[in-house]
Amino acid sequence: MGRTDTEAADIKAIEQVVATVEATRRAKDAEGFLALFHPDALWTAGHGKVLTGFDAIAEFTRAVLPAAQWDGDVTYRVVHTRFLRPDVAAVKVRQVYHSAQGDSGGAPLYVMTRRDDGAWLLHTCQKTPVHTG
Repeated sequence: MGRTDTEAADIKAIEQVVATVEATRRAKDAEGFLALFHPDALWTAGHGKVLTGFDAIAEFTRAVLPAAQWDGDVTYRVVHTRFLRPDVAAVKVRQVYHSAQGDSGGAPLYVMTRRDDGAWLLHTCQKTPVHTG
C-alpha cells in the first residue's frame, strides 16, 4: 500500500527533525536540541536515566551535551516510520558514532507528535545502545 501525499510530507518533516537531532548533537547545541521536544516529553537516555518532562530533559541536556566527549562524528538515519494515528508516529532510528577506535551505535525509538501547526516534536524517546562484536 502506497503512502498518501500527507503521509509523504509528514515523513519528510519527521526525517528533518531527525536530521536536526544529528546536527544539534554534532554541534553540541543544547538549545537547538531542546527545541525539538514536546513540553510533556519523556526521554530515556542510553544508560537508562529516565527524564520526565521538558524541565528535566533540559537540565540534563544542558549539563551533558556541551561537555560530551567523542573524537569522531555521529549520524542518525530514519530506518522505519509507523503512523499510530495521523498525528502520532513511531520512528525507529539508526544512530552511529564514528571514531578512530571503530563505530558504535544505538537504536533510538522516537514517538513523535504533530502539533496543530504541522510541526513534529519528540514526545517519548528511548535510546537503546547497540553492542557489536
